[in-house]
Amino acid sequence: MPGIYLGAILFSLIGMMLIDGKYSLALRVAPLRTALAVLGGTVFFLAWDLVGIATGVFVKGESPLFVGVMLAPHLPLEEVFFLLFLSYLGIVLFAVFERRSAARSRNLRSQGAGSSARGSGSAGSDARGAS
Repeated sequence: MPGIYLGAILFSLIGMMLIDGKYSLALRVAPLRTALAVLGGTVFFLAWDLVGIATGVFVKGESPLFVGVMLAPHLPLEEVFFLLFLSYLGIVLFAVFERRSAARSRNLRSQGAGSSARGSGSAGSDARGAS
């Protein structure tokens, strides 16, 4: 069935956009920066693909799941959407890990500040009580 692969990529892209929107990871926080980064990543990977195609490293396999639209020899339409998805996924995952790292740092700081305040207070009272 032609178009299944493109449909799966678009379905995944929409799902990633919904996750991004729900948690305000990239597109809602910085729409222009996110769009430029996705576009830049897609162009970079397209150039990479074209070099791979020119050197014979990348070749298009035959599949009934492709739409059948070729943008260049061995470069199907689906590849552009896959690279778009890949770039966007990378940015969203970076935002997720950056947010998790910041939350972990905040938790460690708050736990460290709380335990050192408790530790010094109890040690001081023990020392005074023992004298």
